[in-house]
Amino acid sequence: MGVTRSDPVWAQAGQRVVLVTGPSGAGRTTAIGALEDLGYEPIVNLPLSLVPRLLKGHLTGPVALGVDVRGRDFSAAALIELVDMLTKRPDLHLDLLYLDALPEVLERRYSETRRRHPLSPEEDPGAGIAQEMDLLSPIRMRADVLIDSSEMSPHDLRAEVGRFFDTGRTEALSVTVNSFSYKRGVQRGLDLMFDCRFLANPHWEPELRALDGRDAAVADYVAADPRFAEFHQRVLDLLLFLLPAYVAEGKAYLSVGFGCTGGQHRSVAMTESIAKALAEAGWRVSKRHRELERLGHAENEETKVRSGA
Repeated sequence: MGVTRSDPVWAQAGQRVVLVTGPSGAGRTTAIGALEDLGYEPIVNLPLSLVPRLLKGHLTGPVALGVDVRGRDFSAAALIELVDMLTKRPDLHLDLLYLDALPEVLERRYSETRRRHPLSPEEDPGAGIAQEMDLLSPIRMRADVLIDSSEMSPHDLRAEVGRFFDTGRTEALSVTVNSFSYKRGVQRGLDLMFDCRFLANPHWEPELRALDGRDAAVADYVAADPRFAEFHQRVLDLLLFLLPAYVAEGKAYLSVGFGCTGGQHRSVAMTESIAKALAEAGWRVSKRHRELERLGHAENEETKVRSGA
């Protein structure tokens, strides 16, 4: 069962530190601004060698450290070494937040803003983007939280950061349940992924085609598949088994994905049902329907049921 806390995580688990990095143009500035609004003290582009000294000071609240390739002593090895060192400190609660985006999206953003890439100021930004992503790839693998902003507006990104790092609401484990379309590619950043394409497809029913999995008629159609009940129960049992184990290992965030062909019917119905069941079991759950959001048919939703509520 999820753990409910009435006071901020950083107050319970030591000094709260969020280290923010990722490729230029992926949303670091927006994320740090969102953290500042949540009460974090923002510190940007501090040389890595000075971070341990900073964190030995008398800081009274959570801190957001922005780090990027422009730092004079920046290297992937140095950042990983810093993360390893800080993680071992019992007086700190460290999260590495990595903001990511697809290369073509980053190129479009640079084109729209007419900015120069820091690694290729005299060339096409594509070369700098490729170099930076290669440089940061070992750090991406170490991220505690990975947010892909490719299809997010700044408002969406701020909301996503808020779900993970709101010091007044963050609990031992935050679960995000996602629906997506395999046709548009597997959603990035998932920890667990389940394929719903074997279930009966409402797309082939003319009266259901324009609806989505949040509609009762679609949900009932999917649930009527003889394989649905066992699939749903097995997935739910697996998640309820795994979540306490992840908490015991200190994992703070888990992203679960359900995919189908179009990302509109079966995966949405499963996401809605599983998210509701997890919330009723006491876990803090947020839902995201990637394809519905892309079409403007859905907003990010969060549902939370406290133990005993």
